[in-house]
Amino acid sequence: MQAIQYTKSIPRYLAARFLGKRWHSLYTSPISSVQRVEIDAPQLPTPEWVKIQTRVSGICGSDLATITAKGSPYFSPFTSFPFVLGHEIVGDVAAVGSAVNDMPIGTRVVIEPALACEVRGITPPCHQCQNASFSNCENITKGCISAGVQTGYCRDTGGGWSEYLVAHRGQLHVVPDDISDEVAVLLEPFACALHGVLKAELKETDDIVVLGGGSIGLLTVAALRGLGHQNRILIFAKHPHQQKLARELGADEMLSPNSERYAEFCRLTGATAYQPELGQQVLLGGVDVTFDCIGSSTTIDDALRFTRAGGEVILLGMPGIPKNVDWNSIWYKQLKVKGAYTYGIETHRGELIHTFALGMRLLQQIGETLRPLVGPLFSLQDYKQAIQTALNTGRAASVKTVFDLRRGI
Repeated sequence: MQAIQYTKSIPRYLAARFLGKRWHSLYTSPISSVQRVEIDAPQLPTPEWVKIQTRVSGICGSDLATITAKGSPYFSPFTSFPFVLGHEIVGDVAAVGSAVNDMPIGTRVVIEPALACEVRGITPPCHQCQNASFSNCENITKGCISAGVQTGYCRDTGGGWSEYLVAHRGQLHVVPDDISDEVAVLLEPFACALHGVLKAELKETDDIVVLGGGSIGLLTVAALRGLGHQNRILIFAKHPHQQKLARELGADEMLSPNSERYAEFCRLTGATAYQPELGQQVLLGGVDVTFDCIGSSTTIDDALRFTRAGGEVILLGMPGIPKNVDWNSIWYKQLKVKGAYTYGIETHRGELIHTFALGMRLLQQIGETLRPLVGPLFSLQDYKQAIQTALNTGRAASVKTVFDLRRGI
């Protein structure tokens, strides 16, 4: 089968990390760690697994961080090589193991990527899985498959950037007929945004700022409105098309993350800026809750400064290794800083519900308002153009770039 595969290579990694900033074409060149290859389809590890034929699969920021070597090496001990990228997946059940009797061939599903104890066939489950925190499983190097935190980063599962992959029955969520593939492919990142929003202790009078107009930032706005929050939302979005989409999804104020961002933020929030002897301005006042949906050194530092004393900062964006972040804001303003990684079991209006199930429910209500976030669509054959488009969303005026395998590769 055709697949876009990542192969571990220190020289290729170093070339991407240190030369790619100058020559972006290097990320998809012959010396890239990512290549289109012909490989065998993965086999079912146990009878509880299912073979999936990919319909569509998104390109995520974590995929791009891997390709460009800009991510932290934090997860490297928990990854097995070579792996097929892609964890935002909609597909059809193509074959089932002998222990699976409730998933007919042809069923359209979304994959929940976490490779936790149940998926790995490990009993008893670890402490995290016993407490329904599957994304923080402590056995991600053990069990019936190789190391990997998620589908798309494990050599045995395959990934969505290919014709076929395998998944455990527990990873599958059936897609209702009234949700299109183009909307369903957003469920995984939408679940991440929902998880972050549900971590915040929001009050009706709280002002909110969202840092980032990419898919996670825009889906955070959609999650806030989809969950019924009427709070005032400010969003920092770099490109005009991002600001337009943010407004359509329910953001109240659009700001540009430029050199004048502090002055504009103060104008809209009533915060006061003070210039220290060195470094960035210090703010008194600000918003009650900040969602950082980028995770860069600049946005983490801004998030801490934009949040008023006693407020919350939710880190949704995947950070590298941030530098020049002044942590005095956390100490002085007594901020609550929370990481929000993937999904789990949520408490929503007194109900315990899986993030994916809640996300699917909301997509049935608001899904078509999210459809403009998806596109353009690319075949696997055009993977180089797809990756470059995802890396340059401003030029392409796009948000979520997607591989479309419904009409072949």
